[in-house]
Amino acid sequence: MSLPQGRNVRVAVVGATGVAGQEFLAALLGHPWFEVVVLAASSRSAGKTYMDSIRSESGQVSWYGGGELPAVFASMAVQDAEALDATLVDLVFTAVDAGPARVLEAQYAKTTPVISTASAFRYEDDVPLLLPGINPEHIALLEKQSQTRGWKGFVAPNPNCTTVGLAITLAPLHEAFGIESVHMVSMQAVSGAGRSPGVVALDVVDNIIPHIPKEEEKVAAETLKVLGSLEGEAIVPAAFGISATCTRVAVLEGHTEAVHLKLSRAVTAEEIAQAWAEAGAAVLGAGYPSAPEALIQLSTDPFRPQVRLDRDAGDGMTTVVGRLRPDPNVENGWKFMLVSHNTKMGAAKGCVLMAEQLCDHGLIAAGG
Repeated sequence: MSLPQGRNVRVAVVGATGVAGQEFLAALLGHPWFEVVVLAASSRSAGKTYMDSIRSESGQVSWYGGGELPAVFASMAVQDAEALDATLVDLVFTAVDAGPARVLEAQYAKTTPVISTASAFRYEDDVPLLLPGINPEHIALLEKQSQTRGWKGFVAPNPNCTTVGLAITLAPLHEAFGIESVHMVSMQAVSGAGRSPGVVALDVVDNIIPHIPKEEEKVAAETLKVLGSLEGEAIVPAAFGISATCTRVAVLEGHTEAVHLKLSRAVTAEEIAQAWAEAGAAVLGAGYPSAPEALIQLSTDPFRPQVRLDRDAGDGMTTVVGRLRPDPNVENGWKFMLVSHNTKMGAAKGCVLMAEQLCDHGLIAAGG
């Protein structure tokens, strides 16, 4: 293993003025491997300092990354994303909508690795959905992607934030015991909708929004891709059914999911707990700066997990599970609940952890 020493991997954050871009900046502040040297956004922000680009006419500085806007970013000039020369950096993080991402990410990947929160390339056959500690064998597909498309870099998107917690908890069970079917109901934080257009506050207060457009389809397709097997030059999706109901609730951050599943054979609660305890051991022991001590944490308190109490476990990088119990109505059936931080492990910080793993595998390098 050859890990970077010092802050020598030059990074650009595209979409830096938006909420997702700000999450990247918060995750990268003081990072020992990565140094943010370029901030880029739409032409409306180009040429301004970062502080001025997120300052409203009333003077409000719309920084949502926690605490005060870091001085190291405040004075940086914002570049036009469409004119960004990606050869000047070693890695591009993108946090833009799917439409612009489709064009910009392909443009950057001609020369430079791209890690993205956008869905633009998630469903392409040569694009893996990487979850560190879950599907490292899928990394090999990135080299094939570069060769096929004639790029020096690649595009590596993270999975949908709702998929992340589900896939992380299902992966050890699928590997150890096999899964026949899954039913999941999510109670998703409003931060997952963003701020523009987002969810109108008065719609979600004292309410549950029973539908999130396209979310259920994304969760099913992406989870099966994450848990699929790399056969030759393609990922064969996992062969079990997923039925999802996705809702929006009046919680700021953190997705809660109720999961019912049918395993392929009889197991005990102790065996499930052991599989979760061993999840992600390789990535957790590799010395990655953003990795938590545990990928999955099992609570035996029947009133946990609770989103307000558990979303920040492992600084938002640990998925907390609880209420593990057999389902008496389903042969080899089990039920549990999970809490996953949608804007950390499910978004920017999860992407940073992915980048750390790709550095370890030699696909991102300083001066690369």
